[in-house]
Amino acid sequence: MTHLTIEPSILYVGTPVALLSTVNDDGTFNLAPMSSAWALDDTVVLGVGGAGQTAHNLRLRPELVINYPGPQQWKAVERLAPLTGRNPVPASKRARFRFEQEKFKAAGLTPAASVKVTPPRVAECPLQFEATAVAVDLDAGGNFLIIQAKVLQVHADERIVVPGTSYVDPRTWSPLIYNFRHYFGLAQELGESFRTETPRS
Repeated sequence: MTHLTIEPSILYVGTPVALLSTVNDDGTFNLAPMSSAWALDDTVVLGVGGAGQTAHNLRLRPELVINYPGPQQWKAVERLAPLTGRNPVPASKRARFRFEQEKFKAAGLTPAASVKVTPPRVAECPLQFEATAVAVDLDAGGNFLIIQAKVLQVHADERIVVPGTSYVDPRTWSPLIYNFRHYFGLAQELGESFRTETPRS
């Protein structure tokens, strides 16, 4: 094995995609894709851009739902990718993003009532975590928010649960993976993000 010293523009080495639903100032709902999430016990640590609507909402209202799509939802995720709920669009996003108020509709996804929080779940997502942000902090560079979200309720499609238990069956659950701005299931590539910088062969 020969290693090269490289300088990649992003470090998404293969992480699950999540759709975060939050409450806007006017009581409507925002839905945003992200791929910087990891779990510790009942806490999910999230990294979101500091200029977006999700960051704005979570600074003011801690409730959210962390929805995990499967590979079959990659096109809906990609429909959301160039949209922002922030109006006016922040200067840092204007080159690639456009404002959209109706995020669920734009993505072709269905809101479903939550049990313990106000933001809705995404009905099409096989895993949904209702949560509350217990800590919202700036990252070391001051560009992103690091959010510690305590999970209050978990919903799972019955087809991915081991019958009679609360265990998610990894043989039937396949997260949507974001791998250097391309979408994958646990095996084959499904498509690529509009933000990819990978040259075509």
